[in-house]
Amino acid sequence: MKKVLFAIGLATFGCIGAADAQLQKGNTTWGGSITDMNFGLKSGQGWNIGITPRVGYFIKDNVLVGGYGDLNLSKAGSGNPTKSEYGIGAFSRYYAKPGDVNNLLNHGRFFAEANAGFGGSSQKGQPTTNGFAFGFGPGYSYFLTPSIGLEGLVKYNGIVGGGNTTYQHNITFGIGFQVYLPSSKIKAMAKDPKSL
Repeated sequence: MKKVLFAIGLATFGCIGAADAQLQKGNTTWGGSITDMNFGLKSGQGWNIGITPRVGYFIKDNVLVGGYGDLNLSKAGSGNPTKSEYGIGAFSRYYAKPGDVNNLLNHGRFFAEANAGFGGSSQKGQPTTNGFAFGFGPGYSYFLTPSIGLEGLVKYNGIVGGGNTTYQHNITFGIGFQVYLPSSKIKAMAKDPKSL
């Protein structure tokens, strides 16, 4: 029991200052989120799940740019066609400095995210749109360790383009993880994979 408490304490104190170190110019992020997860428990009920992987690079302190993919599948219930939403594009984030916003906890940071790219939403017999996809919204990243952040993100998403409907939009809530790695660590792993 003492070892478990010691490990928890070490992990907690190891997070202090982690938000500053992980958000520096030259660091990278790898991760993603799960959005709108919903599974009906009764026979014939619908389901919904989405995944959004992301890879990013800090072009300067607290400013992240990168690429994302997006896939969301849902079904309203038995006998209904499956709805698919998809996208690929670029995103950017600005992480608030400790003085900008009073953070809820010492181990995390608020951020704002925006994205733009190509996307689509289609379902047989329902509104279909393919074209320019965009989104924006606030989020919070809590650093579980100096290299791993647990994130929550609320976003407004829209698609403008062709199809039988020219505009679709929704609000999503996603939760996921990001791994923050300094570029020097990635270079070292590329030279010596055993250092992983």
